[in-house]
Amino acid sequence: MKKKMNQILSGLNEVNIYGNKDILIDGIANDSRKVKQNFIYIAIIGNDLDGHSFINQSIMNGAVVIICSKIPNKLNRNVTYVIVKNTRKAQGIIASNFYNNPSKKINVIMVTGTNGKTTVVSLFYSLFMSMKIKVGMLTTIENKINNKTYSSELTTPDSIQLNNFLSKMVDKKCEYCFMEASSHAIDQLRIYGIRIKAGIFTNISHDHLDYHLNFKNYIDSKKKLFDLLDKKSIALVNNDDKRSNYILQNCFAKKYYYGIKKDSEFSGKIINNSIDGLKFRINNQDIFLKLKGKFNAYNILCVYAGSIILGIKKSNLLEHISELESPKGRFQFIKNSKGPSILIDYAHTPDALENVLKTIKEFKVKGKIISLFGAGGNRDKKKRFFMGEIASKYSDQIILTSDNPRNEDPLDIINDIKLGIKNSKKIVINVDRKSAIKSAIHNADSKDIILIAGKGHEDYQEINEKKYPFDDKLVVNRILNLMKI
Repeated sequence: MKKKMNQILSGLNEVNIYGNKDILIDGIANDSRKVKQNFIYIAIIGNDLDGHSFINQSIMNGAVVIICSKIPNKLNRNVTYVIVKNTRKAQGIIASNFYNNPSKKINVIMVTGTNGKTTVVSLFYSLFMSMKIKVGMLTTIENKINNKTYSSELTTPDSIQLNNFLSKMVDKKCEYCFMEASSHAIDQLRIYGIRIKAGIFTNISHDHLDYHLNFKNYIDSKKKLFDLLDKKSIALVNNDDKRSNYILQNCFAKKYYYGIKKDSEFSGKIINNSIDGLKFRINNQDIFLKLKGKFNAYNILCVYAGSIILGIKKSNLLEHISELESPKGRFQFIKNSKGPSILIDYAHTPDALENVLKTIKEFKVKGKIISLFGAGGNRDKKKRFFMGEIASKYSDQIILTSDNPRNEDPLDIINDIKLGIKNSKKIVINVDRKSAIKSAIHNADSKDIILIAGKGHEDYQEINEKKYPFDDKLVVNRILNLMKI
């Protein structure tokens, strides 16, 4: 793909250009290692690295245009320098232009919130695909364009990757792109320059405070998504979350609400919640769902409301919804005929853990509720105490193990969690996650239920800056096969 430089820079304000403006561009990159001949290199200032330090490297690799916020001390006469105020914003506009503004040709639906993003996006994707509508999805677990799957490195890709994906979706005639919008991505302007059809807010609770430093910053980062929406856009929010009104404070989009507790345009009521599924009432229509738990009732209600708002006809909608299943690592039951019930879930925040354990409690389990989890290293330490406190409240036994310790000592993380557990008799410590899972299954009764939380879809453990293969579901299945359960 070749494009004229002036086309790519269209829409950039307060720009100073030094050098030749009549250049054909073959690609764009913000990583000097990915730069090729006739590329634009965008110097991004990150948390750890400043892209301006790699300008010379990008030129050696073939960059002919440099987008930067400060003029290098020494200019290369064969290179054009474009000075902008904010290279992240510039990147969003440049990426959109380079890929022919794909977000104007597809309905982009962004879902944000602490919990439920992945599930909601995955459910939207599965629902629309079941109705033979061509769609794409971008999630923590995986990215999809119709039936083709791509790996996922970030919850929300940067604006170059995002526009590239959207462009491919447009080429494949997708009508919708459902995607997660993480607080990091919004704050780092990864979605800048994207035309957003609808913004969806699920809920908010304490998470990622290692990055945002305080809860207000975290909330405000989510709010920025809705501040970007215009009068032609749609905003759908969880009316039961007390911060939904704040989220919409400066939003110009047409607003819609869903809820179970508060009266809303799209209302739901749980009739019955069991280990077999949910009997759920949506706007006075009863439906049986394969998905389980109160939090999934919210997820389904959100998807139903979003579908109606996007123009999907009510006929057969509930029928298609009733066939939906949980995405990988989200309240995922591992079937076995004789042993304990085993549940894998991504829950890695206090409220997510509470949602899952509350749901298990509602199943009226005849045996013990056994919780097996840890917490991520080099992340928000404050949540560890509360995760311990919640596990203590709802569990009969708590097995503390390693999650992704990163550069922290796993025992230090475990000790932080222990502080929230009042009854020390409930605690079993086993740092080795595989061994902990094996021991939990071997020692559990057939009437017990084991919750393995924290990793969900992840197929690795991150230890001392290295990733080691590790999949909770795979580990469980191997143990069960050896036990012939």
